[in-house]
Amino acid sequence: MSAINTDITAGPPEPTHTVVFLHGRGDNARSFRASLEHSRDSRGRTLFQAFPSFRWVFPEAPLRQCASAPEAWRQWFDVWDVGDFAANEGLQAEGLRDVVPSIRRILADEAARLGGRWDRVVLAGISMGGATSAHVLFNLDVPPAAGGRLGGFIGFSCRCPFAGRDLAGMRAVLGLDDVPDHGRAVQNTPVLLEHCANDPLVLVQNGRGLCATLRGFGAQVEWKEYPDGGHWFNSPAGMDDVVTFLNAHLGLGGSAGASAGLRRADSDAMDLS
Repeated sequence: MSAINTDITAGPPEPTHTVVFLHGRGDNARSFRASLEHSRDSRGRTLFQAFPSFRWVFPEAPLRQCASAPEAWRQWFDVWDVGDFAANEGLQAEGLRDVVPSIRRILADEAARLGGRWDRVVLAGISMGGATSAHVLFNLDVPPAAGGRLGGFIGFSCRCPFAGRDLAGMRAVLGLDDVPDHGRAVQNTPVLLEHCANDPLVLVQNGRGLCATLRGFGAQVEWKEYPDGGHWFNSPAGMDDVVTFLNAHLGLGGSAGASAGLRRADSDAMDLS
């Protein structure tokens, strides 16, 4: 299990919620965090501004040698052929097997910071970070006493490695310890998936496939498809939808970022999915 470094936007001294947000392939935590400043909702707000009471945690993928190229990139798992994700698919399991337990530990630590409130922790990811987050959710056990679910899962421009299996089969691919024998976290965690129809790297049909997989496992998924935005966030409509989703499912009411007691420009990253 790799040690995962994190870049943290701390928020207030006593945050009400935490978002754990995974970057894409070839990116890094600090660059990704900075790039979020450029994606704004229709009121001109970043997600940080829309949710000022939140703590934001950005894990950073390990530096991994590419099996099909001479380079080493920051990537949650390796991909043999970005034009055919199914090619040599077993290679992807190696990285997922390594990082999923580390991300589960980060989620547990953040829930503990919030007094054991797993339902105030949101897992999010873009591209490979979203694909990795999906497998975290598949292999996550949230204690029933803690609500049995996360506050939400949000995936942007992402897909599902090892699609076509049932939930037990999906878990068997990684063969991790401490995996539940039920699907409560998947079924009870609210899910938002966003994908741009003109995404040239992770084609929109791959995102639809992840949506179908999650729904097949009993998840309640909101699917949002946008005509443009490429392999990135759609703004402002996509950001508006994130704000609406979080307000609705975290019980924040109609004023984004309000809580009890508290009141695309291109990045330098190279995301090759």
